[in-house]
Amino acid sequence: MSNNNTQFFQVVKEQEYDVESIIRDVYEALKEKGYNPVNQIVGYIMSGDPTYITSHNNARSVIMKVERDEILEVLFENYINTQLEKE
Repeated sequence: MSNNNTQFFQVVKEQEYDVESIIRDVYEALKEKGYNPVNQIVGYIMSGDPTYITSHNNARSVIMKVERDEILEVLFENYINTQLEKE
């Protein structure tokens, strides 16, 4: 079997939660506690360790309701859309 074919990645289920608002709420909770929200969220996405996310305002429980790949998908889509709008 050849490795020259492109693999397709597709989310199997519909998103049950509004990932954008979860990211926004977690970002705000981290900021309120004095953390660098970007660093903490990246740490969580890369490691899967929920202790990167504060429990303040229930942020840790909320972010764990969505899969990390869903978070990456939303962040990447928003980034690409923002870049395309600049052109």
